[in-house]
Amino acid sequence: MEAFLISTGIVALAEIGDKTQLLAFLLAAKFRRPVPIVLGILVATVANHGLAAAVGAWISSALGPEAMRWVLGLSFLAMAAWTLVPDKLDEGDAKVGGYGVFLATVVAFFLAEMGDKTQVATVALAARFASTWAVVAGTTFGMMLANVPAVYFGERIANKVPLRLVHGIAAAIFAALGIATLLGAGARLGF
Repeated sequence: MEAFLISTGIVALAEIGDKTQLLAFLLAAKFRRPVPIVLGILVATVANHGLAAAVGAWISSALGPEAMRWVLGLSFLAMAAWTLVPDKLDEGDAKVGGYGVFLATVVAFFLAEMGDKTQVATVALAARFASTWAVVAGTTFGMMLANVPAVYFGERIANKVPLRLVHGIAAAIFAALGIATLLGAGARLGF
């Protein structure tokens, strides 16, 4: 349950103002069909974060406990710093082509999520926690918590969310995880 809750919280906070949330705003404004957009975000996130979690689990099994502790601790601290950097939507992320709304959302979201903060966080979380399923479920739920309101309410809520505060909270959580990991909080898990 810990893996699910931490993964949900971190990703939900990190996603606010992220380029994939900006993509959700764009898709909602362009297509004005929330159900296929939300389903497309769900499918793309499960696929992308499933792959990211598999990489994280592999890294965890490939490294020794001491090396893993340092890699994870420093990765979480790097994520804390990265979370404070404002994100923007690149032109290439916004292209959806002539596909249907659902398929366009799946493709655009999957590609926009490649190398994104939340994907990298999923790799680190899957390496940190033994249950990759709980991590994928948590990171996916976190993405949906941040993006479903963006699709349905768009601009009405975008300007009311204090992004600096949200990013600061997410950065603090990443930093706390990094420090705790470096101090040996994961020792009971084998790293």
